[in-house]
Amino acid sequence: MLNKKLKIAAGLIFASCLTIQPAMAKQVYKPDGYHLQTIETPQDVLFHVTGLDSDKDGTLYFATRFGDVWTLKGKQWSQFASGLHEPTGLLVDDDGTILVANKPQLTRLVDIDHDGVAEDYIHVASGWEFHNDYHEFNFGPVKDKKGYLHGTLNIGFQGGWGGYRGFAYKVSPEGEFTPYSWGLRSPAGIGVSPEGEIFYSDNQGAWVGTSKIHLLEEGKFYGEPSSLVSLPDVPRRWEEKYTVEDLDKMRELPIVQLPHGEISKSPGNPEWDLTEGKFGPFKGQMFMPDLTMSSIFRVLLEKVNGKYQGAAINFMNGFQSGNIRAEFDKNGELWVGQTARGWGSDGGKPFGLQKVVWDGTNPFELLDISLTKTGFKISFTEALDASSVTTESFKAQQWHYHYHKKYGSDKVNLKNINITSVELSKDKKEIILTMPLEAGNVVAIDFSALQSQSKRKASSSKVYYTLNSTY
Repeated sequence: MLNKKLKIAAGLIFASCLTIQPAMAKQVYKPDGYHLQTIETPQDVLFHVTGLDSDKDGTLYFATRFGDVWTLKGKQWSQFASGLHEPTGLLVDDDGTILVANKPQLTRLVDIDHDGVAEDYIHVASGWEFHNDYHEFNFGPVKDKKGYLHGTLNIGFQGGWGGYRGFAYKVSPEGEFTPYSWGLRSPAGIGVSPEGEIFYSDNQGAWVGTSKIHLLEEGKFYGEPSSLVSLPDVPRRWEEKYTVEDLDKMRELPIVQLPHGEISKSPGNPEWDLTEGKFGPFKGQMFMPDLTMSSIFRVLLEKVNGKYQGAAINFMNGFQSGNIRAEFDKNGELWVGQTARGWGSDGGKPFGLQKVVWDGTNPFELLDISLTKTGFKISFTEALDASSVTTESFKAQQWHYHYHKKYGSDKVNLKNINITSVELSKDKKEIILTMPLEAGNVVAIDFSALQSQSKRKASSSKVYYTLNSTY
């Protein structure tokens, strides 16, 4: 039986996800060949999945928001651990032990006698302050190629009280805790790319005009100033040292911005498709869940002038609850851990577990987008019907977001872009768009008028490219 305080906590959300724009009509995104399967979770358990990973044998591990860790092997559920403090991340380590990010600490769970239940709960790190604020989550961990564990720390609901709130941190193999970057708001997703780089997602709110994705680098400031008070020589009121203009110059720009209500409202962890084609044609791409929108979207990155930027496009929606964790298993199936955490999600159910399975059908979808000196090159998973490819087949807009203390931002300087020419490749799978480019904007390209040679329409026909830099 939940006590009164826990019931109150259950009514709160991972991050403040208030909608500042009018509600939009829900569109269905479902690529051909992809199907949702709902997994039956342990009976009479509030199975709010907040951490998810799998081991080399295919056993899946789940952390739940109410402090349990469960395993799923085949169709058999087993409780592995309990009594943790609202974990929001889980990692199966190389030695088979389980790392769990609790609010006040990072914990290692060890099954000493190999009976399927953890006997040892070992403290790994707790070098930050925890003020018993519901919003002070500890996300992660992930592990880099040097063996360091990485995590991210939410600020408090009222903006944070120091103690490395709003920081990213790492823990060395010897156990040394080091906070290394700051300015994070509600960084609910963290992941390691195939190249070993750390990326994180952040939720819209104060100082965050729309949800976003960053590359995490040491010594960098990511925009939310509450964390500055943990730095040396910064007064309790950071405003005494920095103006908003100072902060704007100091901050790292998002590599991808996620338009609010169109792509994302509360993104989770980045997960890369390393299934070698078992999940379809999107090899190597980043997939990311969204809690409020009960959806999955794809992120398409490239380096321009030596720095990452790229695009986001919807992949699939219609999930039963709020998607916060995603994990590809050894069979190439995408598992999605879900919680609405009291504030609700489009899916309607408070919690659950589903997976996305591909049946081998080639979908007709945008495959990739990259910047050129005069516009964009867009590729597709199937040859296009040439008769549908004209300049009138595309509509484009651009805008940016305010950087300010207010909660979120409307689209600023929204305007249409004139597409001057369209060129179709010989294999009819690529299009070259010529159009004027202005750095510092999100560029949205609508290609809903296109169709494939098999007369199919893409399930998702609008891509959003964050144009930080041009060639």
